[in-house]
Amino acid sequence: MNQMYEKLKQCHGFVRKKTDFIPKVAIVLGSGLGDYAECIHVEYELPYGEIEGFPVSTVPGHAGKFIFGFLDEIPVVCMKGRVHYYEGYPISDVVLPIRLMKLLGAEILFLTNAAGGVNTSFHPGDLMMIKDHISVFAPNPLIGPNIDQLGTRFPDMSHVYDRELQDVIVKTAKENHIFLQEGVYAQLTGPSFESPAEIRMLRGLGCDAVGMSTVVEAIAANHMGMKICGVSCICNLAAGMTATPLSHKEVQEAADAAAPNFKKLVTESVKGMERV
Repeated sequence: MNQMYEKLKQCHGFVRKKTDFIPKVAIVLGSGLGDYAECIHVEYELPYGEIEGFPVSTVPGHAGKFIFGFLDEIPVVCMKGRVHYYEGYPISDVVLPIRLMKLLGAEILFLTNAAGGVNTSFHPGDLMMIKDHISVFAPNPLIGPNIDQLGTRFPDMSHVYDRELQDVIVKTAKENHIFLQEGVYAQLTGPSFESPAEIRMLRGLGCDAVGMSTVVEAIAANHMGMKICGVSCICNLAAGMTATPLSHKEVQEAADAAAPNFKKLVTESVKGMERV
């Protein structure tokens, strides 16, 4: 058996010994959504550290646990804190949580993150729906022997971000008077912020926002046939766009300030996805 698949099955077996909860929607909580569990009727919480072999988040503000529960009547599983490639984990471990949530029953993946604005019309605090991504800067999580039990060797990437789910997010934003940008997200490896020259390159490639997560997760989920959507919180303008040096503290503060609208958009959108 493929070692990555064997590890995935072992993690799945461990979780199933703890809970038989079957989610429909998986939500990855980025910066600014750390207390999102307040919106959920929690059935069970499982710290990553209790799952043998499972990667543990080391980033401040990322609690590192699964939360199983209900948004209204919709069964969800939330990742309260994600694992990043820059933390030193192999890329297969970075996407292990996504694959696990699919095996647990999740059909929809809602990705969120904190990002830097590359588009010159963006402002800190804006929310951006991800319409597409650029993935050439981080290792593709599908490199190596294909896990045939999960998906095909050469998955199509034409419509990674589901159009019906995008329509739900746009409609939700309008109904709740939440200003919503749309654009292309690029994942770089981090942990250093991008240089001004790299930001100019990204803008030339058509990127609107940049961060250190999300794309590899979307690739792994797409490989497994999940319906995917994503929203970025623009927490700062990227390097070279202002005279202010970038810092994680600035990102966290901007994410916290945007959190009320971010939470509302995610919550109401998930409720609207019940029919998708």
